Amino acid sequence: MITGRNIDVAFGRKTILRCVDVDVPFGKLVALCGPNGAGKSTLLSALVGDVPTARGDIRYNDTDLHRMDAADLSRRRAVLEQSPTLSAAFSVAEVVRLSVPIEYAPAETESLVTEVTAQLGLTRFIDTPVPKLSGGQRHRAHLARVLAQLTANRSLFGPGYLFLDEPTASLDIQHQIEVMKIARVLARGGSGVLVVLHDLNLAAAFADSICLMRDGAVVGSGTVAEVFTARMLSDVYATPISVEKTEGGPLIILPDYHSAA
Repeated sequence: MITGRNIDVAFGRKTILRCVDVDVPFGKLVALCGPNGAGKSTLLSALVGDVPTARGDIRYNDTDLHRMDAADLSRRRAVLEQSPTLSAAFSVAEVVRLSVPIEYAPAETESLVTEVTAQLGLTRFIDTPVPKLSGGQRHRAHLARVLAQLTANRSLFGPGYLFLDEPTASLDIQHQIEVMKIARVLARGGSGVLVVLHDLNLAAAFADSICLMRDGAVVGSGTVAEVFTARMLSDVYATPISVEKTEGGPLIILPDYHSAA
């Protein structure tokens, strides 16, 4: 399990995160939610080692994050950034292949490339340069990259962690659901998954637990039912929100558009 305790992050004199506690257990999908500017992406970046902390403790299975080098981190976690970029016009297959550790057998690498691109509906684009794809297709290509990395690492080094920063933002409804299904399957298979989500209904449908943030602090942490209450969401988002319970299904989050207008 990844544990973060009393995490502070500051950029210059501006404090972005204050005394944040968060856990990412193996076998669970944790959704990180909150309004714009809450600190969600900064927290994710701190947990993966991309942003230095001013204070606090982050541990991967009892190992201090700051004692781990880049190679060790790459074996333990895979990260999909909010706006991933490429320095060259690699094809989809090349992007996915580059994420697989050199210890992985070449034949298995090719099978893995075929598998993850098919999972994400990219088979017919496998030889297409990523920059020539649509925005949603590019995002799925980068998701295929991190899925291949996570899968290969699990085979070589054991279960790891998947970090997804707004993975559904540029996708249509079908692909949003498919991505979240894949994330949930990975969690059920033993990986720890942390997903930054703006869509509260997707979080309610797929997450095992919620970490709700506002103004750089965690204001609610627990199960979906514990955190996603009408009172808490209305307060955090500063707009009237209702929460409906469905029989045997996920909660339904409904902003009150009439009151907001």
